[in-house]
Amino acid sequence: MSWLRAVYRAVALCLASAFWYLLWVPGKLLLAPKPAARLRWRQFILRHWARALARSFGMRLTVRGTPPQPPFFLVANHLSYMDIVAFSSCLNCVFVSRHDLAHWPGIGLLARSVGTIFLDRRRLQDIPRVIGLINQTLDEGSGIVLFPEGTSTKGDKVLPFSAALLEPAAQANYPVSYAAVTYRTPVGETPAHEAVCWWGDMDFVPHVWGLLQVKNFEGEITFGDHTIQASDRRTLAKGLWEAVNREFHPVVLPEAESQAQLKQ
Repeated sequence: MSWLRAVYRAVALCLASAFWYLLWVPGKLLLAPKPAARLRWRQFILRHWARALARSFGMRLTVRGTPPQPPFFLVANHLSYMDIVAFSSCLNCVFVSRHDLAHWPGIGLLARSVGTIFLDRRRLQDIPRVIGLINQTLDEGSGIVLFPEGTSTKGDKVLPFSAALLEPAAQANYPVSYAAVTYRTPVGETPAHEAVCWWGDMDFVPHVWGLLQVKNFEGEITFGDHTIQASDRRTLAKGLWEAVNREFHPVVLPEAESQAQLKQ
């Protein structure tokens, strides 16, 4: 029964998070005087923690292309809280994320523990602080993952990219990597744009409970084969959007296209 599967997976999520969190904390304290060793420990914990969460959710991740090696600045489209789990499974990175993620059950703990940079998009004065943290993270040798659409979508298209957080990359003419993420559920299960993608006015906890009931689902990340540079942030945002859009496989057909197919 699907609800029994969800209960089992919820327990697995809690146990996995407790194990890796309790392993992370003493290591973080012991390695505090050694920044390089502390960074390697954080990367090890995050990678294995994320993979444990992926297994608990029933996600099978396929990676296409070559993930960048840190330090890097990478942008991608945004579909779900599962994006954090997916990218953390295959990258050594720090995320720039919406400020309320810090308080979400489970994933919020993961995000806070591993140094996620939280941005309050409603406050323009918060952007300089975040830009400073991005530069600091790159200088420390970590990768940055940014979702410049500014919100998660149902996966019918890639929204225009906001240029504001690309300012540090533009100022330094930094090479920016890109990737596209998508999801699929098996035939007979709730479609991925409803079960996996988290968008609109969906409530977080009911959505997670529904996702835990899905038998399994596939995640796919396609990394670009080159980087993009520009000294103007709007030019950079446009070039990156075009690159991500070329690699993106829609989770669900755009409404206009879907209606056209129904009429045929």
